[in-house]
Amino acid sequence: MNEIRTIVSDIKKGNLKPIYFLMGDEPYYIDEISNFIEKNVLDEAEKGFNQQIMYGRDVSIEDIVSAAKRYPMMAEYQVIIVKEAQDLSRNIEKLVSYAENPQATTVLVFNYKYKKLDKRKKLLKAIAKSGLIYESKKMYENQVSDWIRRVLSGKGYQIEPKASQMLVEFLGTDLSKISNELNKLMIILPKETIINDIHIEENIGISKDFNNFELRKAVGEKNSVKANRIINYFSENPKNNPTVMTISLLNSFFTQLLLFHGLKDKSKSSVAKSLGVSTYFIDEYYLAARNYPMRKVAQVIAFLRDADVKSKGVGANQSQIDILKELLFKILH
Repeated sequence: MNEIRTIVSDIKKGNLKPIYFLMGDEPYYIDEISNFIEKNVLDEAEKGFNQQIMYGRDVSIEDIVSAAKRYPMMAEYQVIIVKEAQDLSRNIEKLVSYAENPQATTVLVFNYKYKKLDKRKKLLKAIAKSGLIYESKKMYENQVSDWIRRVLSGKGYQIEPKASQMLVEFLGTDLSKISNELNKLMIILPKETIINDIHIEENIGISKDFNNFELRKAVGEKNSVKANRIINYFSENPKNNPTVMTISLLNSFFTQLLLFHGLKDKSKSSVAKSLGVSTYFIDEYYLAARNYPMRKVAQVIAFLRDADVKSKGVGANQSQIDILKELLFKILH
């Protein structure tokens, strides 16, 4: 996020680059930078003649270069934003000659999502010399909760760890989806609110009692009654609780538990750092480790792999709920 702040700060100060090449697997920050340029470099009166949005599937590199070489009309700059620029990947190297000598009065922005420039090619070096290259990397799941906390903190809100974890488990690592849900919460809730699991349930529709987070906790505690209640709830709401996701999250938990057993230093801070989880959840790992010795954990991981294959329709003629119930029985007994 520090790199984003620096880019935005430079744009605000008028320190503009002739080319912004925004690439990588995480589209959220690509859109954030691109949208900021679109909204802030030119004023409304200047945009009519000097701001152009193109789409990679509809234009060629030659079209883009031709437009970029024009001069602005009654403005200091013209802005050209090429969205879905990854559709130009086969011919993107044709941009080299322009990148080596870009028009100083043009701000040319490429949104090159889910792909990266080849570091061995001339284009990356040419853009790096004259413009700015930003690579937006996908966040790991264990980084997203902290990202949520920092985003909310910057807007005057706080969030409890369980509420944050519920969002991650329901929405995954898609920052755009998470950001949309956070914006909904910030519209509804007053500033300085500490967002909790009830806020998430009431405003986003994720059950605070029947979710993968609570299932993981119940399994760790060997609370078979609670775990089966959650599984039964999942069977009634399959669209919101896909079996593949449940198995994946349980697999992550038991993989972490296997790492926990191998740690020499089992202090809270060391465990949190090694497993990539908040210290708020560490007590759950201590309890689960007592309930599941290392040999049992290894066995559970094998059960999970088998269930994952079955859930994808390989080698089994069972319903999704039956696969989960069978898996749960094997884990808890």
